[in-house]
Amino acid sequence: MQDAPGVLSDKVINVYKMEQAFWESGDALSPVKFGTSGHRGKLGAGFSAGHARAIAQAVARLHTEDGIKGEILVGGDTRLMSRATAELCAEVLAGNGLNVCLARKPLPTPVFSHEIISGRACASLNGTASHNPPDDMGLKYNPGHGGPAGSELTSRIERYANEFLKEPGLIKKTTLKKAREQGLLSERDLVGPYVKALGRMINFDALKNSGLRIGVHALGGSSVEYYLALAQEYGLSKLKVVDKTCDPTFGFIPLDHDMKIRMDPSSKYPLKPLLALLDDGKYDFAGASDPDADRFGAATRDAGLVHPNHALSIALDYLFSHRPQWPAGLGAGRTIGTTHLLDRICAAAGRKIDEVDVGFKYFVDGIRGGRYALAGEESAGLSLYGWTPEKDGILAVLLLAEVMAVSGRDLSQLYRDLAALHGEPSYRRVDTPVSEEARSKIKGLKASALDVRSIAGEKVTRLRDSDGIKVYLEDSWLLARLSGTEPVVKLYAESFRGEAQLEKVLSEGAAALGIA
Repeated sequence: MQDAPGVLSDKVINVYKMEQAFWESGDALSPVKFGTSGHRGKLGAGFSAGHARAIAQAVARLHTEDGIKGEILVGGDTRLMSRATAELCAEVLAGNGLNVCLARKPLPTPVFSHEIISGRACASLNGTASHNPPDDMGLKYNPGHGGPAGSELTSRIERYANEFLKEPGLIKKTTLKKAREQGLLSERDLVGPYVKALGRMINFDALKNSGLRIGVHALGGSSVEYYLALAQEYGLSKLKVVDKTCDPTFGFIPLDHDMKIRMDPSSKYPLKPLLALLDDGKYDFAGASDPDADRFGAATRDAGLVHPNHALSIALDYLFSHRPQWPAGLGAGRTIGTTHLLDRICAAAGRKIDEVDVGFKYFVDGIRGGRYALAGEESAGLSLYGWTPEKDGILAVLLLAEVMAVSGRDLSQLYRDLAALHGEPSYRRVDTPVSEEARSKIKGLKASALDVRSIAGEKVTRLRDSDGIKVYLEDSWLLARLSGTEPVVKLYAESFRGEAQLEKVLSEGAAALGIA
């Protein structure tokens, strides 16, 4: 079969070639560059054994310079080179005399964070490339607060790691055997504590007693064992993991919209097998997590695949009325490209909302400070009050299942109620290829220099240029952000005046920003 979205690829993935690229990448390595959550690249020049060792040595230097004490948790997801990456990092950290806990099995991103905030680790190195194609690989660093590292720390790690890439002879390392003998390397249960802690976040009794039939797809990722443990711990006989396959090539995942294998739980194409089970009537609710389980997907028979913006809105409204034990007046946080329906829900409840730049690292202070009932982003990430300052796809899936179990209603019905009460937003994201000249122009856009008074007949009420350029209108908004990895500008828009107005906002806004 010819490659097409929603079907299996007809290409054979060469595992040997991927492994060889990791170990024998040569001298022309791309520099270490931390994005919103870590360094990531194609196996070979983009991410190699050399990158793993250099980043680990950079972290060791950081901890030594700053006098950070404690055990560093090291592990990764189910990707081909995740285990090797984790072991290389452990060898380097232990070679620098630092204590390391090496995960025996694939580990979700939220578990790294949970171990840190619980005091069992002082930081973590996590080998993952999230939901990216199987030949991508990366490393995330979480410091002592448990969330993604901020710019100050990642800048230091980048600088140090690039020095070690140029001078690999400066990297200190030992063997795992010697590290164990020296008492620098340990292993422990990393499933039980997380599973038990979720008991105070989710109403498992409601899930157990509702009879709601829940199908979960881990998309070949690290959450398989965790969903199984949760079902056993809380007696969720109606929760089934529909596919337990863990294949590092992810060849059993249908192709995404761009003909790539991408384990994105918020895309209908990789989730086609799960959605088919819903259509067949086998489940009432379906959930999914990506390989490192920091993103979520949710679907019902009536709603189909629920847009992350809709899921966040439903969850926030539910939490405001179903968590009486939480402090009164908790607000919410959302990223700059996420729906403003959250703002309207907060306003109706007399709560505050924070808008932050893209990246969960910008929620760390608000989550740790206990300001948010929910913090979320349109790319299918959320966390809750009293939980980790890191995205948690497992938590999100269970929360949305709880919403259905307690309300006895479909998520689509709940969203229609919200839209009827607060206004129904039309939302879209368009990725547009741009020339280098146009890219430079967009990158240099500043609010102070943008003379735009109205777009699509709506008055411009505010401008923001902290992360791309965002134009706020009376009942709509427009955001242009450059991709950090491709010559593409991401254009987001939302309007509470319907689809026709959204089209005008997109077209006139793109022209006003020089994108059209």
